[in-house]
Amino acid sequence: MVDTSLYAAFLIAAFALCVTPGPDMMFIVAVGGRGGPLTGVAAATGVACAMLVHTIAAALGLSALFLTLPTLYEVLHWAGAAYLLFLAVRAFRGDGGPVETEAAPGNGRRRAFWRGAVTNLLNPKVILFNVSFLPQFVNPALGHVREQFLVLGFTITAMGVVVDGSVGLLSGKLASLLRRSRRVARGLDYFSGTVFAGLAVRLAIAPK
Repeated sequence: MVDTSLYAAFLIAAFALCVTPGPDMMFIVAVGGRGGPLTGVAAATGVACAMLVHTIAAALGLSALFLTLPTLYEVLHWAGAAYLLFLAVRAFRGDGGPVETEAAPGNGRRRAFWRGAVTNLLNPKVILFNVSFLPQFVNPALGHVREQFLVLGFTITAMGVVVDGSVGLLSGKLASLLRRSRRVARGLDYFSGTVFAGLAVRLAIAPK
């Protein structure tokens, strides 16, 4: 179904992309730092699920709409920046974050999952990435173009889960140790808020 030589090249390129620190990884580090190891993994899983949505959209040709509908791109662009800014404000205030509590540990993880998914889904750069990156490793001569897209998408998503999940787990474990100090815990909130705010600004001023 896929060109083996192209797939081998894709594995190398995809791995390099996954281990290179980027917005998603920074987001997961910030969430794991606030909520602990399992919350960091939940955020990574949310990002991965969003990547699957992007992959399916690219396979169906829906992502290409952003190349022909600039207004749709703009709406998603600013919605993503606004959402990240919202998360930054909540983190600075120390409320509403994905911090787990003994009473309801699952709530923090669910919030982390959905925030990871929404943050990724509202990033138009990810959509355009799928439109431009994945086709380079698809061989139309083999047929089953849509299926090739899906294989590539599932592969990079699986890589992302392993890499980002490990990052979320490690950042969460470190933060759990540091949070024994109230002052350090508040510092982690400020760190998370700074990361979210930085990602919002980065998305807002990024060239379109």
